[in-house]
Amino acid sequence: MLKTLKVGALALSISLGVVAAAAISGPGAHAAATAGPTVNIDNFVFGPEALTVTVGTTVTWVNRDDIPHTVVANDKSFKSKVMDTDEKFSFTFTKAGEFGYFCSLHPHMVGKVIVKAA
Repeated sequence: MLKTLKVGALALSISLGVVAAAAISGPGAHAAATAGPTVNIDNFVFGPEALTVTVGTTVTWVNRDDIPHTVVANDKSFKSKVMDTDEKFSFTFTKAGEFGYFCSLHPHMVGKVIVKAA
């Protein structure tokens, strides 16, 4: 027996005592996207600071610091929540271009993703 309960932006499915939760995604999050590289946030630095990928690649940022950080695009095309240690944020790049980003809590922390046509 499968029951689905929608609560805000969260959909819960309960089947045979197992609970599965999936956040409803916005633009830039696609299940069919190409898994891609990881940018580590460590010691107040995005590493690597510059990354080149192709359209359709999902980039994941992981906070390895012991303090919170965010990832915010200069053009506001993507924005993470505040991430604590070991939390992750992923974004799928669907168009070519150069996307600068920063940490809104520590604006001196900057990086960029260069996206090339596939």
